Amino acid sequence: MLTLADIVAARARIAGGIYVSPCVESIPLSQLTGAQVYCKLDYLQRTGSFKERGARNALLKLTPEERRRGVIAASAGNHAQGVAYHGNLLGIPVTVVMPQFAALIKVTNCRQFGAEVVLHGADLTAARAHAEMLAARDGLTFIHPYDNLDVMAGQGTMGLEIVEQIPDLDAVVVPVGGGGLLAGVGTVIKAMKPAVRVVGVEPEHAACLTAALAAGAPVTVPLAPTLADGLAVALLGTQPYASLRGVVDEVVTVDEATIALAILRLIELEKSVVEGAGAAPLAAFLGGKLASLRGKKVVLALCGGNIDLTMLDRVIEVGLVADGRLARFAVSIVDRPGGLARLAQVIAAAGASVKEIVHDRAFAGPDLSAVRVVCVVETTGHEHVRALHAELDKAGIGVVG
Repeated sequence: MLTLADIVAARARIAGGIYVSPCVESIPLSQLTGAQVYCKLDYLQRTGSFKERGARNALLKLTPEERRRGVIAASAGNHAQGVAYHGNLLGIPVTVVMPQFAALIKVTNCRQFGAEVVLHGADLTAARAHAEMLAARDGLTFIHPYDNLDVMAGQGTMGLEIVEQIPDLDAVVVPVGGGGLLAGVGTVIKAMKPAVRVVGVEPEHAACLTAALAAGAPVTVPLAPTLADGLAVALLGTQPYASLRGVVDEVVTVDEATIALAILRLIELEKSVVEGAGAAPLAAFLGGKLASLRGKKVVLALCGGNIDLTMLDRVIEVGLVADGRLARFAVSIVDRPGGLARLAQVIAAAGASVKEIVHDRAFAGPDLSAVRVVCVVETTGHEHVRALHAELDKAGIGVVG
């Protein structure tokens, strides 16, 4: 069982190698959520993730012989980068096994940090099994990303910093993948500030902690694609679960649209580019899952910033749609000169901005005098979209889809 003493010792061990990230008040997020929000900016670590904490602690616990032989890790990105970076700093040979779908930038970063990268399997489960096989074959030490007490103790050092930076907090909201971070932070909070609420957040598409608590033990859950890919874990860690049962007050899930909206809000309001896993705590507020924390002093663990830039534009668009600021609708207009101009005039008069218009004659129906027009418009929100639809109706241009 993880203890506060383990985490305190880990902090002393990794001191000087890990950035003590700020925990700053966010006025715009406080206004948005109704809570007094502080953001723990652990995405500012060198590799963009809190995973460095556990990786460095585990590496420093190795025996001289284990250091000489080297280590191996399996990860889709953040844990791999943390092990690769700190292994390089400490002179320890590192091999990382990553799924074949891993983001190219994360693969490149691991290689730049000096690790040998092996791409294997369609998912993290296959990559981990291959890593364990290589560890046994080559005499390497396997460093599990979360089901490892040394890793958990390192992650828990974030909790020590939070308690010192915001000593009068009422709650801390932490994302959940395999459970290592939440177990570490929760252990600190409940040992030092037992009245503080510890809340875990996981994506609906990978709700392994919710399932474990319901079943009374870690159970495998089906996974679906999620923007919070860093939380896409099918089976909660056994060792994290042993600690989580006694330190977590509440677990909530968030959907994909709300995660995208949280990423968008952090970009706009905090000027912070945070990956889906790191944005999950804010998503819980935006999804109405944390109404009980309104008016409370709450710390959000924004613990990962390694979003795939090739996907960022799509994530932003999904967030804009969820926010009602990007809307698509279809109307039927007369197929003669002036019909499209009249539609554009109504949209402009309603204060919306046309992003795209597509004529659909082939599927407009049997009336050859009409044409179906699909419009994508930029608006200020859901209320504006409803007002635009009302103006179209008044102009005799009814929305048909």
